[in-house]
Amino acid sequence: MRTVDVAIVGAGPTGLFAGYYAGFRGLSVAIVDALPEPGGQVAAMYPEKAIFDVAGFPMIKGRDLVANLVQQAAPYRPEYLLGVRADTLDYADGLPVLGLATGERLSCGAVLITGGMGSFTPRPLPAAADFAGAGIVYFVPRLADLAGQDVVIVGGGDSAFDWALALHPLARSVTVVHRRERFRAHAATVARVRELPIRIVVNAEVTAVHGTTRVTGVDITGRDGGPQTVPADTVVAALGFTADLGPLLDWGLDLDKRHIWVDSTMATNQPRVYAAGDICEYPGKVRLIATGFGEAATAVNNAAVIIDPAAHLFPGHSSDVP
Repeated sequence: MRTVDVAIVGAGPTGLFAGYYAGFRGLSVAIVDALPEPGGQVAAMYPEKAIFDVAGFPMIKGRDLVANLVQQAAPYRPEYLLGVRADTLDYADGLPVLGLATGERLSCGAVLITGGMGSFTPRPLPAAADFAGAGIVYFVPRLADLAGQDVVIVGGGDSAFDWALALHPLARSVTVVHRRERFRAHAATVARVRELPIRIVVNAEVTAVHGTTRVTGVDITGRDGGPQTVPADTVVAALGFTADLGPLLDWGLDLDKRHIWVDSTMATNQPRVYAAGDICEYPGKVRLIATGFGEAATAVNNAAVIIDPAAHLFPGHSSDVP
């Protein structure tokens, strides 16, 4: 069993900033995430999405935000345990012990849960259930991979329209298919897509996928007529995802559906266990990346004085440190 001052469960933006801040406070850090790369949901599903509500950045892409956060934490050398799930939480000598899926155990001065919405699984495209070839994707890590292709995007939410905007300059054609007439996406984004030569098909569904080793086309069936076949090299099924707290459900945490209740110090009901970011809940909670950054700093500062009672809650400003 190894010892670490702070184990952070979740390597999304909030967890990465917490890794920086804990390092700034002189604490050793291990960041655990079941995904194989840092960035959490932002890196896995929205790496090319433009983010407008991070202070100091008029606009920044998800991929660049993650890269900046990793760079910010790098001087403090946090240990990344990626592709590894945090399975169990128990206690030894009053300290939390984090059990990993690898069998390794971490004795921690404190645990900070920043797991966003927990583990998430994309909702499948029913028409592709029996399709074994390539070309069905649920997010697009690299836009350049779809350059020059005919792309069909299924869905009516923010993700669908974000991908449509991002892919339009690169793809040969972009078609958005939604089963309803109204969209869940932000109205301004929908308006921008409508101004472009992007085909939008409403009250319709993708009912068949053609091709053997790779997608060559899809059937789109509307309510008022038979299917029409359109060419497609890639189908982006932007149908949302289901979230699951997984092993965290067995950690004895005070939960509200998929969220963990915390107090004003970001402490949970379990000793020396904190939560920050989208996964935590309290009256007036606002789920923004910017909010998660502040919660991470609050959690780390309060954990620091639990780990070392001689430490000060407020460590001073980072600009004062040589």
